[in-house]
Amino acid sequence: MRLRVDLLPHGHYPDVVLVIDTLRATTTAVTYLERGADALLLTSTPEVALGLKGEGFLLGGERGGLPIPGFDFGNSPVEAQPQNFTGKTVVMNTTNGTGASHVAAQTGKHVFLAALTNAHAAARRARAQATEEVAIVCAGTDERVGLEDVYTAGVIAEYLLALGEFSIDDGARIALTVRRNSGNPLEALSSSVHGARLSNLGLGEDVRYAAELSTSTVVPTLVQGDDVPEGTLRFIAG
Repeated sequence: MRLRVDLLPHGHYPDVVLVIDTLRATTTAVTYLERGADALLLTSTPEVALGLKGEGFLLGGERGGLPIPGFDFGNSPVEAQPQNFTGKTVVMNTTNGTGASHVAAQTGKHVFLAALTNAHAAARRARAQATEEVAIVCAGTDERVGLEDVYTAGVIAEYLLALGEFSIDDGARIALTVRRNSGNPLEALSSSVHGARLSNLGLGEDVRYAAELSTSTVVPTLVQGDDVPEGTLRFIAG
């Protein structure tokens, strides 16, 4: 079994893919489903999301860390956590995470969303489904590698290695090294460029929330089907 870590999305994933955007899309996605959302629709553009706005659909997303005009929510797990989304479908579009998910879905047989908050549950799900490879894909920030995503990849890789035998690539070695040399999760996320940017925007609570390790067993799981609106991916709680 192979374990691969892509520090940025590259595509050509033959088997299981774990998409990471710790700050904040995949962390927020986990929270939406924890709070009762029936499904998540990750769109290719904000315009596709706005076209779906209506009864039963709520829009969440950001550009540059800030809510998109016309959306109901930003991309904040702290904002989502006290809400009740039962009976609702949340439509998401973000700067990095939703795009990475679309890249993964082009070829991946099984696509899951992972964060620190569901790291161990996501690793177990990936190991159970994989037949040849687990690819951990870091979304990055504005097409640049993000410390927070690489750190999270290292946490998941470390746990996967404890679950079974894998051959690992250099990306996995880098992620494991970052994990072992970056202190605790909050230190790693807070010291990242993106973490510092969010704190400067007054969103430091999101960084602290995203640094909580394995507080959730929810794993957003891509569901393939003809009923999915064009330009969207449907994820449900797994």
